[in-house]
Amino acid sequence: MKIEYETYVILISFLTSFFGVFLSNGIIIGVPAIASDFAMNNVIQNWIPTIFFLAMAVFTVPAGQISGKYGVKKSLLIGVIVFLIGSVGAAISFSTESFMLSRIIQGASVAFVNVAAMAMIVSAVKPQSRGKALGFTVTGVYLATSLSPVISGFLVYNLGWRSIFYIVIPFLILCILIMILKIPQEWQTYKDDKIDTFGSVLYSIGILLFIYGFTNLVNQMGVIFTVAGIILLVVFAIWELRQISPVFNMNLFKNMKFTSSNIAALCSYLAIMVVTTILNYHFQYVRGWNAQSAGMILIVTPIIMAILAPNTGKLSDRIHPQKLAAAGMAIATVALLILTFLTKDTPLYMVILAMILQGIGMGLFSSPNMNAIMSSVPPKDAPTASASQATMRTIGQTMSLGLLTLIFAWVMGSLPLATQHAGLIVESSHIICAISTAACVLSIFASLVGIRSKDKFNV
Repeated sequence: MKIEYETYVILISFLTSFFGVFLSNGIIIGVPAIASDFAMNNVIQNWIPTIFFLAMAVFTVPAGQISGKYGVKKSLLIGVIVFLIGSVGAAISFSTESFMLSRIIQGASVAFVNVAAMAMIVSAVKPQSRGKALGFTVTGVYLATSLSPVISGFLVYNLGWRSIFYIVIPFLILCILIMILKIPQEWQTYKDDKIDTFGSVLYSIGILLFIYGFTNLVNQMGVIFTVAGIILLVVFAIWELRQISPVFNMNLFKNMKFTSSNIAALCSYLAIMVVTTILNYHFQYVRGWNAQSAGMILIVTPIIMAILAPNTGKLSDRIHPQKLAAAGMAIATVALLILTFLTKDTPLYMVILAMILQGIGMGLFSSPNMNAIMSSVPPKDAPTASASQATMRTIGQTMSLGLLTLIFAWVMGSLPLATQHAGLIVESSHIICAISTAACVLSIFASLVGIRSKDKFNV
């Protein structure tokens, strides 16, 4: 039986989303081993995942216009090739600097991969099946989130941290071959538009200064960078409103459903991304488990998400997606509230309960929220909408990990993360989880605002 190209589009989106998350989330398990190999302190150690998301945040918005103009398949293909190069570089890195450079290359390439893959699904799949297709993409994200701690824990414990990067290489090569041989179509929605180079530079510098400054708010230069970043992002927004072919169509935010869904996504990822790292530190440094044991228990939350995501995606084609999103974030809020009081003496069943609630909450939230964003704009703006949701996710994730770096630096200074400093790790975790709980509440509010909006979703 002949397989339709739409099936290959969904498969590629699934695979690229899986391995993008695998190398962003699974690396968390390997952080202690990498830090030990390169003699990093806690501040530099926390930058291992953060620098990846920072690079993603810088390149995501330009990726929307570039992929729309030159073709989403071509952009995805080049993105996967560069992703492959960055993965090889990380595997053979010989110093902190070479490793971090490889992480930057990976983050930049995944920005293009995420935007182009999502835009390709919206362009290739019929609107009535879009939620289901996006649900499979989210399943790739959550399946990677669920399997990466287990796989990475096994690899790190038995083969060393470099094996995390070696294992993705054949799969990235497979993605490249499928795109070349099985997907003949190309989609160019901004073919006649001029690239907004100045807007791209404004955004990239602004978001770089803002996020880097945010992670260093404990010192004066961090405050200066943060303020400078915010100013540049405001200038970017004003510039975009005056452009005929903007790198990011700010007029889309006049649609309250689009705006509220994006804000909800930003707050949710700000709240949730840091939880895996907090729990990993809790298991390895506070409870004294090894990487393999920590990875086995961390599977609980994402496996629930992976089960729920395709079903809630399909459900969001029939039920108002923001109603599902609001309900999901309400459940996730309870999970974060439990983790706010996490200590060494907290019974393990309470930790697992919080992880289960987090999995249910995010499983209800993510696919419907993504469907709300992608369905609230005309098809021609799919690359921009894709860039928007990817940007909100990436900025939220980066700020979440930036919050981790900020709070740990404030509480621990330059002390290394180690079992003898378990008390300080617990104190830092309490502060972070309390802030994350507040972000969950904001996400609920944003989803409720979208429900009451009179703006219509596209069908």
